[in-house]
Amino acid sequence: MDRPAWAPEGVDMQQASPARMYDALLGGSHNFEIDRKAAEMGKSLVPDLPRLALSNRAFLRRAVRFLADSGIRQFLDIGSGIPTAGNVHEVVHAIDPDIRVLYADIDPVAVAHSRAILRGNSRAGAVEADLRKPAELLDKAAETGLIDFDQPVGLLLVAVLHLLADSDEPVAKVADLRAAVQPGSYVAISHLTSEMRPEDAGKLGANASDKNRIGIHFRNREGIVAMFEGWDLIEPGVVELPVWRPESERDLHEAPGRSLGLAGVGRKA
Repeated sequence: MDRPAWAPEGVDMQQASPARMYDALLGGSHNFEIDRKAAEMGKSLVPDLPRLALSNRAFLRRAVRFLADSGIRQFLDIGSGIPTAGNVHEVVHAIDPDIRVLYADIDPVAVAHSRAILRGNSRAGAVEADLRKPAELLDKAAETGLIDFDQPVGLLLVAVLHLLADSDEPVAKVADLRAAVQPGSYVAISHLTSEMRPEDAGKLGANASDKNRIGIHFRNREGIVAMFEGWDLIEPGVVELPVWRPESERDLHEAPGRSLGLAGVGRKA
């Protein structure tokens, strides 16, 4: 199989990646055949899966605008994936070109592509880092000079915490990040949930783990709310993806009551 010019050497093109599968669901071009097959398998089990991807991207856009409007001038996007149109730096720079954005992802393809499209942009960058090692991730973020942890930060944990198993202690990882940021910082979290559609969640979770060796962990509402411990939740709290402050009917990619994701935003007092 020929390696695309944008794919770094050493990347396993026979192993599906959550970032590249998400890119495929959004109609992007930076994914491999194995990622497209995994996305198609997911769609065969749950046909409205692409709507979930669109709904999650719409939440990201709304949450980022809310944080920027609330005064946040630096963003750390953890588990950022492949930066497609409408990503964080484009959203915030339309509000204030001086806002700083750092993308962090464990997938070298996502990081390489991020760096390529951000080349020459002094207000945005990307690092390869693992959410399961928050201290190391925070050190890498500080070393870039884009994130000043003496000032409030907008932490974005969008569609990434469900990639951590319970044994990875995702609640503790969010707590570690909270401890590292200043009062006035925010966190935005979206997470796959089994709350509304347990049968579909079960099918997708089993398919991801068994067929593609990607652990995806659908959690109930209680488990996701626990990730906001220590943060002051912003209204309307932890809700279905399309219900979090929709701006128009175009944000309603999923029907309320049927979303496979929950989301919320919290502030550190």
